[in-house]
Amino acid sequence: MTVALYIAALWAPLLMPCLAAPSAVALAVRIRTRTWGRAWYAPDTAPSFLLALMTAAAAFGLFGYGVACGFYILDPDQMCAAQGVPGDRIVTHETLPVSAQCVTEAGAATELVPSWVNPTICLCLLVCAASVTAGAASLLRRREMVPADPAS
Repeated sequence: MTVALYIAALWAPLLMPCLAAPSAVALAVRIRTRTWGRAWYAPDTAPSFLLALMTAAAAFGLFGYGVACGFYILDPDQMCAAQGVPGDRIVTHETLPVSAQCVTEAGAATELVPSWVNPTICLCLLVCAASVTAGAASLLRRREMVPADPAS
């Protein structure tokens, strides 16, 4: 990873609430003020895109948390010793899925990133993709529902 991505990954858990919380509040206000019961209405695209922003921010924040749990920045020997891995260490790490392992020469591996981080990132990205798709579909539907100009 480049230095900019390291810096972004470290700041992601701190910046994620700055994006996710306002998106959640705006989404709740939009849903609360929506008029229900109309038969045909132009679908509103804002809730879909707000949900997409909120889940994308959560996924990036979780990615930063996973990177910070590993030893991407800190000394690998200190992180492995803190986990109680005995003997000499071979350090392995992957960016996606987020993984940081201390592997002894005997082959015993200890994962430093919590097991719930990668499935939650995938779930957030899946919800984000579904929200963007739903928002784009409702935007296209709204364009189809616009009445023709009677003057022409």
